[in-house]
Amino acid sequence: MARLAVDAAQQLGLPDEERILVERAALVHDIGALGVSTGVWDKARPWSAAERERVRIHPYLTERVLARPPQLAAIGAVASLHHERLDGSGYPRGLNGTGIPMTARIVAAADVFHALGEDRPHRLARSPKECESVLRAECRAGRLDGDAVLAVLAAAGREVHRRPALPAGLTTREVEVLDRLVRGRSNKQIARELAIAPRTVGSHVEHIYAKIGVSTRGAAALYAMSHGLVAPAMNGE
Repeated sequence: MARLAVDAAQQLGLPDEERILVERAALVHDIGALGVSTGVWDKARPWSAAERERVRIHPYLTERVLARPPQLAAIGAVASLHHERLDGSGYPRGLNGTGIPMTARIVAAADVFHALGEDRPHRLARSPKECESVLRAECRAGRLDGDAVLAVLAAAGREVHRRPALPAGLTTREVEVLDRLVRGRSNKQIARELAIAPRTVGSHVEHIYAKIGVSTRGAAALYAMSHGLVAPAMNGE
């Protein structure tokens, strides 16, 4: 699963720091499962309401296990989001798209593909084609990120049709940073929203300016709007 995630991160052009974060978060994403009885995990029949609620907190337990050392806390923060969904239907926090960074979106998509391909007490493993079908359906329903899904499918050796390239060679992550930059966010605010380091944001901004040939935030805003790179306004923005 970690190999799928890190390969997908590389295909999406994430910088080394974020690719490392994706890999480490993927490796430990289910450590919180140790806080749930094996009797629950091994149950072949449907879970009771109480069992289901216990299972739904395992991502939170992952975060708490890794919470103390700062370096592990950053890994745990991404790992704990692997069951969150863009439409807010995930768990344990019910976050929506704006609260889920690309690093976590990749881990989530890789987790779904990998989990479906494994035998479980209540079902047999699904074929790669069936796993792909489920991932695409989750994408269409607005629960999984489209770019993350395509990258994971490509990493799994599935044939995918790439989306048109972004203008000026921008990566998906750079567009996320540009969108927030245009909305007046500071580097620190962008870093918090995307769960990355402020210095990484600064590096992204430098690359964005160089690629689109501007040197000011105002010029970057004009470029973003003229190329349709600004997402619809939310929460009065």
